[in-house]
Amino acid sequence: MATALYELCWHVIQGNLKVDVAVSLLADVMELRDDMPSILADVFCILDIETGCLEEKHKRDHFTQLVGACLICVPDGMLKERLDPETLESLGLIKQAQQFNQKIVKIKTKLFYKQQKFNLLREENEGYAKLIAELGQDLIGNLTSHLVLENIKSLIGCFNLDPNRVLDIILEVYECRSEHDEFFIPLIKSYMCEHQTLCHMLGFKFKFHQEPNGETPSSLYHIAAALLQHNLIALEDLYVHLLPLDSSIVEEHKREILEAKQIARKLTMVLVPSEKTEDKEKEKEKEEEKNEKPPDNQKLGLLEALLRIGDWQHAQSIMDQMPAFYATSHKAIAIALCQLLHLIVEPLYRRYGFQTHALSWAWNSALRPAESFDDLSRGVFTMLCYLGPHLSHDPILFAKVVRLGKSFMKEDSLLSCFLSTADQVLLPSLSLMECNACMSEELWGFFKLFPYQHRYRLYGQWKNETYGNHPLLVKIKAQTVDRAKYIMKRLTKENVKPSGRQIGKLSHSNPTILFDYILSQIQWYDNLISPVVDSLKYLTSLNYDVLAYCIIEALANPEKEKMKHDDTTISSWLQSLASLCGAVFRKYPIELAGLLQYVTNQLKAGKSFDLLILKEVVQKMAGIEITDEMTVEQLEAMTGGEQLKAEGGYFGQIRNTKKSSQRLKDALLDHELALPLCLLMAQQRNGVVFSEGGEKHLKLVGKLYDQCHDTLVQFGGFLASNLSTEDYIKRVPSVDVLCNQFHTPHDAAFFLSRPMYAHQILSKYDELKKAEKGSRQQQKVHKYIAACEQIMAPVHEAVVSLHLPRVWDDLRPQFYATFWSLTMYDLAVPHNAYDREVNKLKIQIKAIDENTEMPLNKKKKEKERCTALQDKLQEEEKKQLEHVQRVLHRLKLEKDNWLLAKSTKNETITKFLQLCIFPRCVFSAIDAVYCARFVELVHQQKTPNFCTLLCYDRVFSDIIYTVASCTENESRRYGRFLCCMLETVTRWHSDRAIYEKECGNYPGFLTIFRASGFDGGNKADQLDYENFRHVVHKWHYKLTKASVHCLETGEYTHIRNILIVLTKILPWYPKVLNLGQALECRVHKICQEEKEKRPDLYALAMGYSGQLKGRKVHMVPENEFHHKEQPVRSATSGTLQNGPGNTGKPAAAATAGKAEEGAVEDSDKSKDKSQVAQKTASKNSTAANKVSSSNGSSTPNSTKGSKEKEDKEKTTKEKKEKKDKNPGSTPEAKAGGKDKQKEEKPTDSKEKTPKADKDKRKDDKKEEKSKIDGKSAEKEWSKERDVSNDSKTKEGSKVEKNAGAGSMKSLVPRSEGVESEREQKRRKLDTHSSPSHSSAVKHHPNHSTVLPKSKEKDDEKKESDKSRDRSKEREKKEDRKDRKRDYSNSDREMSQEAKRRKDENGMSDVMRNHFLHTFTNALVFQESRHDKEKSEKKRDSTGAKEEKKQYPLMP
Repeated sequence: MATALYELCWHVIQGNLKVDVAVSLLADVMELRDDMPSILADVFCILDIETGCLEEKHKRDHFTQLVGACLICVPDGMLKERLDPETLESLGLIKQAQQFNQKIVKIKTKLFYKQQKFNLLREENEGYAKLIAELGQDLIGNLTSHLVLENIKSLIGCFNLDPNRVLDIILEVYECRSEHDEFFIPLIKSYMCEHQTLCHMLGFKFKFHQEPNGETPSSLYHIAAALLQHNLIALEDLYVHLLPLDSSIVEEHKREILEAKQIARKLTMVLVPSEKTEDKEKEKEKEEEKNEKPPDNQKLGLLEALLRIGDWQHAQSIMDQMPAFYATSHKAIAIALCQLLHLIVEPLYRRYGFQTHALSWAWNSALRPAESFDDLSRGVFTMLCYLGPHLSHDPILFAKVVRLGKSFMKEDSLLSCFLSTADQVLLPSLSLMECNACMSEELWGFFKLFPYQHRYRLYGQWKNETYGNHPLLVKIKAQTVDRAKYIMKRLTKENVKPSGRQIGKLSHSNPTILFDYILSQIQWYDNLISPVVDSLKYLTSLNYDVLAYCIIEALANPEKEKMKHDDTTISSWLQSLASLCGAVFRKYPIELAGLLQYVTNQLKAGKSFDLLILKEVVQKMAGIEITDEMTVEQLEAMTGGEQLKAEGGYFGQIRNTKKSSQRLKDALLDHELALPLCLLMAQQRNGVVFSEGGEKHLKLVGKLYDQCHDTLVQFGGFLASNLSTEDYIKRVPSVDVLCNQFHTPHDAAFFLSRPMYAHQILSKYDELKKAEKGSRQQQKVHKYIAACEQIMAPVHEAVVSLHLPRVWDDLRPQFYATFWSLTMYDLAVPHNAYDREVNKLKIQIKAIDENTEMPLNKKKKEKERCTALQDKLQEEEKKQLEHVQRVLHRLKLEKDNWLLAKSTKNETITKFLQLCIFPRCVFSAIDAVYCARFVELVHQQKTPNFCTLLCYDRVFSDIIYTVASCTENESRRYGRFLCCMLETVTRWHSDRAIYEKECGNYPGFLTIFRASGFDGGNKADQLDYENFRHVVHKWHYKLTKASVHCLETGEYTHIRNILIVLTKILPWYPKVLNLGQALECRVHKICQEEKEKRPDLYALAMGYSGQLKGRKVHMVPENEFHHKEQPVRSATSGTLQNGPGNTGKPAAAATAGKAEEGAVEDSDKSKDKSQVAQKTASKNSTAANKVSSSNGSSTPNSTKGSKEKEDKEKTTKEKKEKKDKNPGSTPEAKAGGKDKQKEEKPTDSKEKTPKADKDKRKDDKKEEKSKIDGKSAEKEWSKERDVSNDSKTKEGSKVEKNAGAGSMKSLVPRSEGVESEREQKRRKLDTHSSPSHSSAVKHHPNHSTVLPKSKEKDDEKKESDKSRDRSKEREKKEDRKDRKRDYSNSDREMSQEAKRRKDENGMSDVMRNHFLHTFTNALVFQESRHDKEKSEKKRDSTGAKEEKKQYPLMP
């Protein structure tokens, strides 16, 4: 608007617009707004100045005309104020400009510079004196501010007093009598008229005290605060008068933080002594500077006064202008705010029944006291947040806030308020308190109401963020770390008590910082664990909870690797923390939920490292150890009841674990972690191998697998022994649910379900007993069986879904469930273990009686304890004995329905081993013993369709793949299983009477099947004692063969596992001297090769070698281990097979050994073909059935076949020896023929290795070819067999299936010709090049056509003559070559060794052929003469080359 008016007027001055037109326009504009005259006057003022400077007079005239015309629009007075006097004179508004100027000067002088002439000497002094007397009189009576105000007015009027000075005197008197707020505030409010005047007066008073050494009195702060509270002055007006400036306060705060950080840095630095002294001097100087009088901070003084009178609104405004917690860092302000909070919370605190102390303040605050929790949340929490860590100045208020928090925690909506208060106020305040244990316990009473997730979050904020936000806390943190270092340097086992007190004192205020440092030291030095755990007994409950959080945080540290640099072992820091967890959580009442949830979350993420923590916690808290290094006595004790386990089953004495195990159980049940942990561990076993172990070292993967498995066994054992029947049944689902829904492996599922079934059976049994009291023992057994049937019937139905339907053709679900549901506790009573522990207690009682130093009361207690324990053990033994009798009676009734054997017995044994024995024997050490004892029990029960001989043969004859696929701990369990099996076999082997008693008339030792339709198969013969000894020798040989193969592979896992297995079975194997020597030689070589490469293998080998040497005195020669007869012919001079025992045996010595060996080697070749390292026996049922159906008696034909076989073996053996030119290749040869090796030329030794490698490659090619031939032959035979099935009876068809189901690969092409039964048997004898190779050469029955007997005799005679002639020709040729070389000294030794080997395997060979004769009575081969001769030649060549593979005892 002003611009438009200016433009309009300027056009008039320029002459572009007439004055009349402009005036009319201006007149119209004046009506628009009230202030238009003033705006137009301003425009005229500007134009007056501008036109006065112009030289064109006409423009000045135009301006004068315009102003004169506008006098009707603008008042004269307004123009006189703004226009120049000369302009006013030209307009006629004033007479003379000079006089007008003089008048202006006089008025200004009078207004601004002339002082009134008061009389200050007489009249005014009296007035001020009366005023002071009036204000200073006694205010107690009826005197009011209104009466005093009237008197003051009279004094002002009478003595002509200055009102402002009167107001100043009133403020001075108020300052001196500041306690009379109720009088002076109304007086000032009635007296004054403007707020600015009062504010300026107060500001002048504050400025008066802002001198360098000035100090503002507290009374002035008080009256300023009172006037602010009653809104007589504004804070914004007064704040500008106060010092220091806000910018100075911010800089001071930053400087304090920087200094605190520097102090903290110096405390953590390592300084030399000279630097320390310099720093101390500088610190002293700084302290002296600080001790000087600090500058007066008027803002803080006013803030304190506001807080003291309860004016929180203005106080909050001042605190908002400053950095966080800067104001409350001053003790006076913090205390004032605490006092204000006291007054607010006091009514509410009393209402909830808390006692309180008398307050020293009177309530004069405008704030309303808190009467409900809503009132508390509106104001108190805000004040506390401003107070922050400085609540530490008032522990009483701290306790009040905590107790109120406990009272109102039921309000869910207030949880966030309490969490923020705890985070920002309570925990930081605790850090600044001087080791107040009571406040720590008080705070724990509040915190324990929170879930552990909220608590741990608070601890994390406290530890990682709070200490960096406050200068004081930065210093406190540095001082705590420094003190912790001092204590930890001096902590030993001897000074645990004083050091523990110091740790406790330090932990009351700053537990997070202290524990963080202690844990870092433990991770480096694990020998600190024991003294640290003992020194923690002086902590508070809150400190224990913080310790649990700090441990979890240290475990979850992402910056630390949980593997060592070699990637084969778990880091030592993790092992140290795990050990600390077990010890701390056992000894002190620390909540376990957080730690257990952490382990669960790690398992969910597929990480199994932290299972080490759970393993340690369960071991220490529940006293349950998991170790595969148990002694025999411990293992025996573990088969008893819980009391026997605790006394004799563990390495450490298990004492006082009842409370700790109860805490662990409660934590698992309250947070529903028991079943999830079990399932996750069971699933994680395979996850370790297939998911987690992808890039990890095989050794580490094995350790993690063992750790996962051991923890599962340990944890499951804890649940089974500590959970009640109801809790266990409620949480653990059935087996089919575990396997099908949760994908739990079968062994783990039965392990978890087994205690549940045992609990249910006992509960049902108790119910049935109570129903009929006083029943007899027999009735009790029947009731137990009834209880088992009721409980296990659903289980029998459930297990059907776990496997394919064809599995149940041989095994009944009842048998399968029975095997998996029983334990060693059910099968036998460890009487020796019970007697051993009872005797120990008796000795203890005797020692107590003889101890004269022990007080009588202590003697009495100890004796009572030992006696009570003794009674418990005896009662437990009696209880177990009754239980075992019931179980055995139940099994005796069930056994007839266990095995159906719809297929072959070989298939039955295979499924039994696959699905029962092998999975469970590596599950735990107790299960390994259980599996061996269960096999023995099934044998003793005379279970139908169970071939004990075949079962043992499959276990001993094929251990290479099982051993290779085991982890380290599984190897120990598998070795223990083999040890128990060998123990049983050795017991039978040791005495004929024992064998006849335990095996003589048992169906498990039948050598042929009862089958109608066979000429010689109508009688089921038992394996006699001497033949059994041959079989046992063969098993020992097979174990030696497998062991040497594993040791020769060079693979870490193979070597380690077989050494572990050999160590475990050392009490029962080797028993034969030459086998022991072979092992000793190979192990000695391992010691030499692995000494520098793999120290752990070297240690294992050295340990086994030493123990093996110690067992030599118990070894016997082979002829003492099993009966050997003198061979008919001695072996050719200078020949030596690559295996022990190679000479022939007469017909009278025909045994079942060869049949057993053939079964083993059939299994070996089947596994080589599939290349699958499974822990199950071979599925070649025919070979296994030959074992179970072999006949121990000899026949006339067996003698003749033995002689012909001997001739054939000698020629083949000699040809092999000449080709290899390496007569001392076996360990036995090395042991016996050292003189011969010394005579060999250097060139021979150089060429030895390449030639052997070449021969080995040739053997591999031959073997591959034979496998291909075998596959085609097997297919062809199976087709032909189907055609002939129609013409056989049902029984004959079943036997033929047994014979053909597992037939092995043949090394010769098969002809379709027909030959007689005897011709077939003789051809078998002729074509076996050596006993070791006999099992590899088998003919498959193609047709069932029977030839006339005359034809059979002719063919048999011709074949025998031709075979004998061919053998003699080859023998002559080889003899002529051998005579050219002289091995006179070594030949004698080698000949004896060869004879022994021949004796060992020859009888087995004869027996095998006899078995073939009996078994294939109705099955006749038809083969042409030409094809037969070609097949014999091929077998002669391939058999000789593959002997090295059959006896891999070469070093």
